[in-house]
Amino acid sequence: MKVVAFNGSPKAEGNTSHALQLVTAELEKNGIECEVVHVGNKAIRGCTACGQCIKQQNEQCVIKDEVNIWIQKMKAADGLLFGSPVYFSGIAGTMKCFLDRAFYVTGVNGGMLRGKVGAVVAAVRRSGGIPTFDQLNHFINYAEMLVPTSNYWNVIHGTKPGEVLQDEEGVQIMQVLGQNMAYTLKLIENSAGKVELPPRAQKAYTNFIR
Repeated sequence: MKVVAFNGSPKAEGNTSHALQLVTAELEKNGIECEVVHVGNKAIRGCTACGQCIKQQNEQCVIKDEVNIWIQKMKAADGLLFGSPVYFSGIAGTMKCFLDRAFYVTGVNGGMLRGKVGAVVAAVRRSGGIPTFDQLNHFINYAEMLVPTSNYWNVIHGTKPGEVLQDEEGVQIMQVLGQNMAYTLKLIENSAGKVELPPRAQKAYTNFIR
């Protein structure tokens, strides 16, 4: 089994990276391979709402950059982990651009992430961690992923790189998340061929303009 973690911070070894490492360490203890992809230091633009990913059905965004490579990593993985620092009580901009495009492509190309395990973490100095955690969860909920939980919301606190390791409760939250994510992945692996994923529903689209 493999989990791919996406680091949405511009800093390669900042507090978001440390948070992800706390989770992946627990996964690796359970024999699960982990890969960390650094998103936050790339020049990723946002979705242009062109609709070509719907029309072409080729599992790609029409913008030819790293996002298409990452989409295929997401498709191949058993579990996904997304981490972001907090910018103005929200997801860091580059990470948001990546998530908007990747989740739209995977959603409109057959629901590529359905049934996979997904979790999110937020690293914050003081405030805004819960709104960011909530925003990140919107993506994995939309994709019909299975979401392991921890013993509190997945937010860890620190300012300078590495300070999150002094947040005793935050460290425990990440570790419990990693343990529960490993448990969920093993449940899925051991139910293969015994319990089938429900058929994907034909999406109903409703607006209120008549």
